[in-house]
Amino acid sequence: MANMTKNRPLSPHLQIYRFTPTMAMSIVHRITGGALYFGTVLVAAWLIAAASGEQAFNAVNWFFGSFVGQIILFGYTWAILHHMLGGLRHIMWDLGYGFEKHFSTKLAKASVVASVALTVLVWAVVLIVR
Repeated sequence: MANMTKNRPLSPHLQIYRFTPTMAMSIVHRITGGALYFGTVLVAAWLIAAASGEQAFNAVNWFFGSFVGQIILFGYTWAILHHMLGGLRHIMWDLGYGFEKHFSTKLAKASVVASVALTVLVWAVVLIVR
């Protein structure tokens, strides 16, 4: 009886793959998707507090106005924008564009820069209007 496992191809594993920006953005896209779930729970808590009365609303607003709350909201803003840009990248791929290696790498790097820039822009506008 022949040993069938010797003739089977070996499947690549993580030690063989070279870490690329496109791979990193794929991982971050999944992480931001999970973070958006928890951030949406915070938005729901804020809405429930608003419907529950002034005391509950003030307590939640106090938390979101604290340093920790502001960091969480800043991260939530970044996660929304980064996930949106990643989604647009995926739509582009679904339409059959942007598969070239150099272009997809540039797009991955640009999505990080754009998400950070848009987050800072959104917060600057909010702080100016406030």
